[in-house]
Amino acid sequence: MNLPNKLTIFRIILVPLMVIVPFFKIQGNFLGIPITFLIIDLIFIIASITDKLDGYIARKNNQVTTFGKFLDPLADKILVLTAMVILVEMQKLPAWIPIIVLAREFMVSGYRLIAVEKGRKVIAASKWGKLKTVTQMVAIILAFLDIYAFGQCFSGKLEGGDLVLNFAVTIMMIIQTIATIFSGIDYMKDAKKLISA
Repeated sequence: MNLPNKLTIFRIILVPLMVIVPFFKIQGNFLGIPITFLIIDLIFIIASITDKLDGYIARKNNQVTTFGKFLDPLADKILVLTAMVILVEMQKLPAWIPIIVLAREFMVSGYRLIAVEKGRKVIAASKWGKLKTVTQMVAIILAFLDIYAFGQCFSGKLEGGDLVLNFAVTIMMIIQTIATIFSGIDYMKDAKKLISA
């Protein structure tokens, strides 16, 4: 097994660690942020770095494999959706956001199955897909640093750094949701052509 695939598997292994951390009920905070949030965030950041690293190494060293093509996007979906579900459980994110992300991933996965069956290459990620990926990662990283729930910046109760951070999280989550919807529409347009062909 080559290094890119090992990094992908390592990313998947990090996911259960994110889930387990809250069970330890770690006390204390750093700069007002609970240690639990910081640990989960650190794990997510490391996993996100491996996401960029495995693709870069695979392309640079010509180590792209069928196994990697299958597992890499799957690992990304597991990582992002796990982080979002944790944020929902912590009451920091409304459930409709990961529901939209999950629905899009199911539709795209279904499209890819049809494309493979018909011997077609899957379309490359559009500008919406690239925007979705970047904003998802940034939004999730910031969300674990924010002690307030999504949208609290509009309540008039926050000020200073708390207001700025919560506003940044809220806007980034909204942008990633819009990008998720439009990237899904791009795939569905191609899927419609594929199914009718």
